Amino acid sequence: MADKKSKSTIERVSALIEEQSLTKEQLLDYLRQVLEIRALENNINTLLGKAVIKGASHLYAGQEAVAVGAIGALRSDDLVTSTHRGHGHGHAHGDTVASTPEEKQMHYNKMMAEVLGRSGGYCKGKGGSMHIADVEHGNLGATGIVGGNIPVAVGAALAQKLMGTDKVVLCFFGDGASNTGNFHEALNMASLWDLPVIFIVENNLYAMSVPFAKASKLPDIADRACAYGIPGEIVDGMDVLEVRKVVEKAVKRARQGKGPSLIECKTYRYYGHSHSDPRMYRTKEEEQAYKDRDPIKILRDGLMAVGMLTDAEFDKMDKTVKAKLKEAMTYSEASPEPEPSEMETDVYAPSIFTVKDVEAEAELREKVKKDESMREISYAEAIVEALREEMKRDPKVFVMGEDVGLYGGAYGATRGLLEEFGEWRIIDTPISEATIGGAGVGAAMAGMRPVQEIMYVDFTPLVMDQVANQGAKNRYMFGGKTAVPMVIRTEGGAGRAIAAHHSQSLEVLWTHFPGIYVVMPSTPYDVKGLLKACIRDNNPVMFIEHKMLYKNKGRVPTEEYLIPLGVADIKRPGKDVTLVTYSRQVLNALEAADQLAAEGIDVEVIDLRSLKPLDIDTVITSVQKTGRFVGLTEAYENSSFINEVMAQINDKAFDWLDAPMERVAAANVPVPRAEVLEDLAIPNVARVVQACRKVVG
Repeated sequence: MADKKSKSTIERVSALIEEQSLTKEQLLDYLRQVLEIRALENNINTLLGKAVIKGASHLYAGQEAVAVGAIGALRSDDLVTSTHRGHGHGHAHGDTVASTPEEKQMHYNKMMAEVLGRSGGYCKGKGGSMHIADVEHGNLGATGIVGGNIPVAVGAALAQKLMGTDKVVLCFFGDGASNTGNFHEALNMASLWDLPVIFIVENNLYAMSVPFAKASKLPDIADRACAYGIPGEIVDGMDVLEVRKVVEKAVKRARQGKGPSLIECKTYRYYGHSHSDPRMYRTKEEEQAYKDRDPIKILRDGLMAVGMLTDAEFDKMDKTVKAKLKEAMTYSEASPEPEPSEMETDVYAPSIFTVKDVEAEAELREKVKKDESMREISYAEAIVEALREEMKRDPKVFVMGEDVGLYGGAYGATRGLLEEFGEWRIIDTPISEATIGGAGVGAAMAGMRPVQEIMYVDFTPLVMDQVANQGAKNRYMFGGKTAVPMVIRTEGGAGRAIAAHHSQSLEVLWTHFPGIYVVMPSTPYDVKGLLKACIRDNNPVMFIEHKMLYKNKGRVPTEEYLIPLGVADIKRPGKDVTLVTYSRQVLNALEAADQLAAEGIDVEVIDLRSLKPLDIDTVITSVQKTGRFVGLTEAYENSSFINEVMAQINDKAFDWLDAPMERVAAANVPVPRAEVLEDLAIPNVARVVQACRKVVG
């Protein structure tokens, strides 16, 4: 019986090696990587037990064959996205892209240091165990949000298609993620566009403690592939060579432009979901059954059976791995904690604008205000001009969203661009807000400059995980070693009697998150110059237009110009009251100021233009002059961004105030459908006039 089993092993392993044309050097590399991942994970578990490592750490022990086998099928210039259980992916990828033993050791060192939160880690200690990334070398990062990396992988693959490369993207996720909306939206989009991405499900049987059988009617996740018209395969996730074989086939298919594949690797995690998990939901017999099929044992025994490995070679490798781990610990312990000054670094990519740029735009702005002969175009036309100019200037700029092609988006702002640039620069998407957002993140990290349209700001909470948790935070979590240059165009505000799901002003949701800018233009001049600036900026930007401004006309220069972010505009100088607002309410503010001027009250109207970055200095300077402040916004009163402006004035200019500050905002009710109620719910000129009179006394 033993001889028969041995013969079967020899035949199976020999066939796998021959079919994949693997050399002894490659095979020993795979075994070494498996051993190194296991050693790292066991060491982390020990350090967690001693409380040397703080926070959550999700161990990969038992699943090593998936990472090593899958990444072994890649070229060094391919890309990967990873999960909260990502040490294995990070190590296999880092080891594969390294070209010397010293570089391989350094990758191991950085992994260990990052888990320990040290400055010498991959992400300078800012990401930690769940957020390992090495974007420079193609690891676009791990995420602590289950399924959060799947749309990002789709975007990275879209970038390859648009740039005409033959690179592929491996996207790792667990069985739990296969039940999220991201999974279904992303697979649909990837299959629709034949994107070069391979979705690898590591089915370790449990999403935390819930057995997969209690989470899905279908026992096999791979069976879901048929719903998207792509191949779905199941493979033994405990066997490096079996995994590599299946992934290699999928990679070849993707490189040929035939689209994505879904591969389900049946595997097992030896430790609990995290260190605090006692694994009460599993039996010892089940655990032992998988340990009897340990990835190290399967690969080691197979290589020995075919004469590719001796006991002496294995013992030497084992000693080398232990020495490598010891060196990684020495490096990590010598690596200092991050300096306190690092707390606020890496949140935003540096500004592309200089003081001279700000001064030049201020001069141009004054020229526009005074030159009555200058051409006038609509707000919507200014948007089209900005997009057209930037797409002509930079082939990496593209537009994606629902109905942005022939229809031209929600208000026709992209109409006409499809015929000019084609369907792969103006991309109509499925109704999949989360994956529109996530695909933008992935495409931006992979070298493109996406401009995504979300029809209404009311729908932007659907993209919040992808844009706020991935796009806005990745630069910081990854130690400043990536940029996410993307713009999300949307429109908000009331005025069309279309009720509460299409009329809100939700900008404060987006000002809340560090790492993303928020821009809200009020005029055709501003919308064009700011949109062009946002497209060129290296940060994510939520660009919110107002639905009632698209037809408004104003002066716009014909020459090239940009408006630096974070520079407010004094739309009307005054000496008695500082009235601060943005977007459509600028119009109400100016009308109110004209009425008050007849009463002898001189109101200074400041248009913030961008809420983040915020030009608080212009506001403070005005308050110091007038001694009075009124804030005006169409957002809900109880949580509007104007409240933040008032807080900063209180901190920085309280002693200059001659009267309590006032705010004019929307009522704290869902925006009503009936016109008479909608008009009552949002600010109007009469309320602004009343507030200004009140502060003047």
